[in-house]
Amino acid sequence: MDFSVMNEVKTPPNSTEAERAILGAILVDTYGRNSDRVMDLCLSSSVTAAAFFNPRNRTIFAAMVEMNRLSKPLDPVSLIEYLKSSGTYEMSGGEEYIQALIDHVPTTAHAEYYIELLLAKHLRRVLIERSTNVIEKCYDEREYPDSQAILGDAERTFLEIGVSGSSTMSWQSALELSMNRIDSMFDSNGKKLEGLSTGLKHLDEKLQGLKPSEMIVIAARPSVGKTSLAMNIAESAAMGQMLTAYGDERSVVYRPVESDNGKKHPVLIFSLEMPVEALTKRMITGRARVNAWRLNRGLCAASEKDLMFNRLTTATGELKSAPIYVDDTAGLDIMDLRARARRMKKQHGIELIVIDYLQLCSCREGARLGGRQIEVSMISGQVKAMAKELKIPVIVLSQLSRNNEQRGDKFERPKLSDLRDSGAIEQDADVVFLLRRPSRTPSDPESNDPTLAYIDVAKNRNGEIGDVKVNFEREYTRFSDRALPANEAQEAEAREFENQTFNQPDLT
Repeated sequence: MDFSVMNEVKTPPNSTEAERAILGAILVDTYGRNSDRVMDLCLSSSVTAAAFFNPRNRTIFAAMVEMNRLSKPLDPVSLIEYLKSSGTYEMSGGEEYIQALIDHVPTTAHAEYYIELLLAKHLRRVLIERSTNVIEKCYDEREYPDSQAILGDAERTFLEIGVSGSSTMSWQSALELSMNRIDSMFDSNGKKLEGLSTGLKHLDEKLQGLKPSEMIVIAARPSVGKTSLAMNIAESAAMGQMLTAYGDERSVVYRPVESDNGKKHPVLIFSLEMPVEALTKRMITGRARVNAWRLNRGLCAASEKDLMFNRLTTATGELKSAPIYVDDTAGLDIMDLRARARRMKKQHGIELIVIDYLQLCSCREGARLGGRQIEVSMISGQVKAMAKELKIPVIVLSQLSRNNEQRGDKFERPKLSDLRDSGAIEQDADVVFLLRRPSRTPSDPESNDPTLAYIDVAKNRNGEIGDVKVNFEREYTRFSDRALPANEAQEAEAREFENQTFNQPDLT
């Protein structure tokens, strides 16, 4: 934006002296021992040509950055020759102006201060520019009729300022970070997970937890239990407890997650399908192990009511301490969702995000391009980008097509190709759970077991794949660990220690 015409009354914040000092320091550095020190400081601080208010300074710095990339010496003679060859010599102010930059800065000792001042002035100009754009949209009701869309754009554009900049890590630092994590795994004797616990022991063993920056997809046909599984995992993370319940008929006890000593992790839930009241009711009754269907219809015996009420009261009290935040805005645009996630991450230190579910998100940009497949592809890409940006796991629910019901497979096992609307979901996801319950398929040999459910880890970039058997108690909408028969438990233990027959990691 041209700041000279944006505000005719006031000059936008700037410091021409600091700009000239930085450029002069870069040129003075040429004669010192550390000839690239000031330029390195600029690049590591994410200084760009746009940060310079004066057009001549902007032109000169852009030339310096390109010369640095090409490994050319940054002395006045080389700079002048490069400006002439690139056709920007006249815009730079010429030889006299460039020589004056060196005379202006006798030492490079205060370069850090000049860079800090430059970036502070640039930030103020960016804030003015973006505020002005929002104001213009507010006045133009014909071009921008949706006020909520303007609000979402405004929120996103301001939050993006705080996360801008380079996230580059040196190779040495990356190696040291990875080695420290590996070292901690040795110290924990295999008990510490790489990520957040799912609350399900056997699933944790296969995944090693929900890892930072991962996009985890839970996919199933409608009413199979994908929302229940996601909410159970969210509850486990927020409470720092496993999902399997212990105790007697009067009390319900949940054990803490061993890998991080029962630490509570803030969770953000985007419930695009269910209102927050329905979500909290389901979570309370499930944790209290109270049959909500019987409760709603008054089918409880008088002797049961006091016990059920006590359990519900206890569960409500426990959940009040859980750092769970719910946004149940319907039809949320994916860019608005990302903006809200950024804000919640800053305010509450969110460590896990759940989106229920992907096909209910919208994408204004994708819709303009035409085609639901393009829109879903862009939504999926934005979810993955959000996981990487915030460096936390993001669980997103997705519908499956009917293909698994039409293949003639008596088990009706879903496949990755059954993910609905777009192949981009399969491509972007780091982990994919395909959830099925044999009791819903009469032809399945295990259909007589109403509690059996399979979580098929169909894709796992950084670990094992394969089926995990769990219990699903429909009356409580609750998943829990399934006790393995003695022979299966012995075989699993042997495989773990001998490391012979594990499924290989999917490293694609």
